[in-house]
Formats: sequence, C-alpha cells, structure tokens
Amino acid sequence: SFYHAAMSLLLAFIQPTSLSGAVVSGGELILLLSFRFYDKVLSLHEDPAAPVANPLLAFTLIKRLQSDWRNVVHSLEASENIQALKDGYEKVEQDLPAFEDLEGAARALMRLQDVYMLNVKGLARGVFQRVTGSDVTDLYSPRRIFSLTADDCFQVGKVAYDMGDYYHAIPWLEEAVSLFRGSYGEWKTEDEASLEDALDHLAFACFQAGNVSCALSLSREFLLYSPENKRMARNVLKYERLLAESPHQAVAEAVIQRPRVPHLRTRDTYEGLCQTLGSQPIHYQIPSLYCSYETNSSPYLLLQPIRKEIIHLEPYVALYHDFVSDSEAQKIRELAEPWLQRSVVASGEKQLQVEYRISKSAWLKDTVDPMLVTLDHRIAALTGLDVQPPYAEYLQVVNYGIGGHYEPHFDHATSPSSPLYRMKSGNRVATFMIYLSSVEAGGATAFIYANFSVPVVKNAALFWWNLHRSGEGDGDTLHAGCPVLVGDKWVANKWIHEYGQEFRRPCGSNPED
Repeated sequence: SFYHAAMSLLLAFIQPTSLSGAVVSGGELILLLSFRFYDKVLSLHEDPAAPVANPLLAFTLIKRLQSDWRNVVHSLEASENIQALKDGYEKVEQDLPAFEDLEGAARALMRLQDVYMLNVKGLARGVFQRVTGSDVTDLYSPRRIFSLTADDCFQVGKVAYDMGDYYHAIPWLEEAVSLFRGSYGEWKTEDEASLEDALDHLAFACFQAGNVSCALSLSREFLLYSPENKRMARNVLKYERLLAESPHQAVAEAVIQRPRVPHLRTRDTYEGLCQTLGSQPIHYQIPSLYCSYETNSSPYLLLQPIRKEIIHLEPYVALYHDFVSDSEAQKIRELAEPWLQRSVVASGEKQLQVEYRISKSAWLKDTVDPMLVTLDHRIAALTGLDVQPPYAEYLQVVNYGIGGHYEPHFDHATSPSSPLYRMKSGNRVATFMIYLSSVEAGGATAFIYANFSVPVVKNAALFWWNLHRSGEGDGDTLHAGCPVLVGDKWVANKWIHEYGQEFRRPCGSNPED
C-alpha cells in the first residue's frame, strides 16, 4: 500500500497538468529532482503486484519511501519552490513506511549477514557471498545485480550503532565511508548522510571497540573536511593522549566479538544447519529412509495417494509432496493476507512480540471457505487424527518477509501455564506444516538436536510428532525456521492436540515411543 501511495503522489507531481499553477519560479529544479527520484524508485520495483524477493531491493525500497522521499520533500529546493509537494506528501505519509520498518529491514540484513556468513562488501555490490578465510562461496546469484549506495550502507550501520552493536556497525560504516570517498562532492537531495557523518560514526565505533588508532585516523580525516568542528578536534586530542599513554594500542588489532544471545544456546548448530540450505546429501544412503505412495488405508486417498518421503526416524519427520495444488496454496494466501498481524510467542501466560520470531500470521476458521474444510479432511485422512476443533487449532497462515525467521523453539508447550492449555484439549501432539510458496534461497526448517534441515518445497507438507506416546515432550523436535535469504515464504500450520486422539494414537509401554 505504501508503494502505491508514494508512486501516486510522485506521478501527480511530475505531471504538471495535475498540479495546475504549482510549478512556480525555480520549480523546474524540484520537478527534475522528482522525475529522477520517481525513476529511482520505479527501477527498484517495476512490478508492484509481485513480492520483492531480493532483501537488498526490499531494504532500499523501504528506505527510498521512508527517509529518502522525506528528504526530497523537505529539501531546501522543495521548501523554496513548491508547497503542493509537501501538502501531497502529508496526505499519504501515514501510508508510507515508518522508521521502525526501515530499522527492521536493516536488522534483517544484519541477521542474514550473521546466519549465512555473508560478506558486507559483497552485499553492498549486490552479491550474496559467504567468505571463510580465502574461500568465497556464492550462495545466490541474482538475475539482476543491484548495488547499495553509500547512504544505504550508512543507514544499516547507524541502526547497529544506535543499538551499541559495533560488531555490525563497523563493517557497514566502513563500506559507507569507502563509497562516500569515491563520490565526494556529488550531493544527492535524497541522501540523509555525508562522508563527514560516516567518518564521525565510524571513528566513535572504532573507539568503543578498542581501536584507538583507527579512531584517531578517521577523526583526523574528518577535520580535513570540517576543520571548524571543535568536538572532533577535542576527540583527536583525547585519542592522541590515550595512544601516548599506551603506545601498544597503536599497533594492537581490536577483535570485536559478535553479540551473544543469552536465550540461544544452540546458535552455532542452528546457523550451521541453515547454511546447508536444507541440503541432505547422504540421505539416499540410509535404507530406513524411503519414499512411497501413502493412502493410510483411507478410502479418501485410495484414488489419490500422496507421495510420502521419510526424512527422519527419531524424531519421526515425513514430507508429503504436492499435498496442496497451486490454486489451493494461492487461495489460502489470499484468504489470510487481509488479516496478517505481527506473530507472537507464548511467554508464561502472555503472548509477546519478540525479535527471535519475525513474521506475520493469521488464523483461518474452516467456515471461511469450503476449501479449508476439504483441506482438513485431507489432513485427517493422511494422519489418521481428529483435526476438528477443539482437538486441533484453526489453520495458522504465516508470511516471512525480509530475513523472516523463527529461532529454535518447540511447538508443544513446555510450561503448565502456557496459553496452549486454554483450549482444554491437552498439549500439541503433532505439527502439520504446509509450504504455500517457494523461495530462492534460505528458509529451511532446521531440527537442531536431530541435526538435519528440510528445504522449502512448494505445496509439500511436513509432519512430525511433538510428544512421545507417553505424553512427554520430545526434546529432539527442537526446530527453527531459518531466515529467508531470497524469496517470499508462506506456510500454513495445523497443530493437533492430545485429546481426541486417545484411540488414534494410543499410549505405549515404552516411554521413548
């Protein structure tokens, strides 16, 4: 919606007939700027009906419509020449991306940088490369290379800088400084930052990271462009004094540690599995893992058996290929889209928005459309379980946007106070997850303790048991939704509860069953 709002305003402005009498003395300059900015935005997103798969394009589109367009509207040229542009901007401002959208997009790029070990210089050039030592691996080759500007890189670095995260701030600000140096003297109306801004932020980030020598060098360079800046002059004196007192700091190489995440003790395993992009190169060598046509002895499936692939045995995980059709997947997405809201997680008795789950979701009752009733019948026939409320939850549809992810978690409740028990139908005994779209890279489902991951397979469904037959949670089902590197990931979850399944999946004598 914000894309259409901004483009409508730009089109209205650059067509003089729609703003009769608006172009006054000097107005040709701002008109030219708007033409150039319109082309710049249009080049990012030529098909407004299609999702933006490339996270770099998504970030820059949000930035163009959030800070860049605002800078054009409130520039000196605009303020001197035309009020109509500002009036039009104010009318659509509420439909444009907010700063939190831009901040979220920048965090998403940093998340992708971490999980997939992406090189910042490569990202700035529009390529997705993992660099480990002297090895460079292309994770994804976009059909169209799009480079970030100096101001783009500065904005990503500044988001990290404002959080006190110098591990991420420094490489992005370094890239911003490098690009600003190469274009020094070329001022763009839409830019928010300059070389001096980038040097200022990078110098302080280096100082905070313990690299006083680097901070001094950057501060001295800043004074070449802005010699009257007294604050920076004081910083230079401070850094010189520190180096004189501790000469070893002049040659010491500061090592910045990546910020730790207290709740994510399995980070290395999780990210390693995500980096495989769902590849299972030796599964074909294991005889107990096989493919078959599944009917589950159900008359419903006799004439249309489902292709089943056993992915893992402990925990039991099966992938059902072509479980839904293209038209069914599209219909589910269309039904859910108007109701999407930021996803939440259970925390004690509350539902909270958290950084470790970035997505939007909606719940669909089977009364919304007859197709959902058909879908429930198909799930019941395939699993042999009762999927009618209250023995199962309504269908949850989830959309993962730029860098969308869900860090390692259990689907079943691990606390007696969990909101899941409000249904009074026991814990989640099983998960049935349908992939409603494909992605170009990333987005795999990683099972952490079981040490395997499953790629996104459009129209397929992934099934696993969350509980042992004893009713105890299966710790090996700890799993995660890896960040979407490139693409637009949609899934639909059907969570089936214990009650109602007593004779469909009876208790066993072995607690491990």
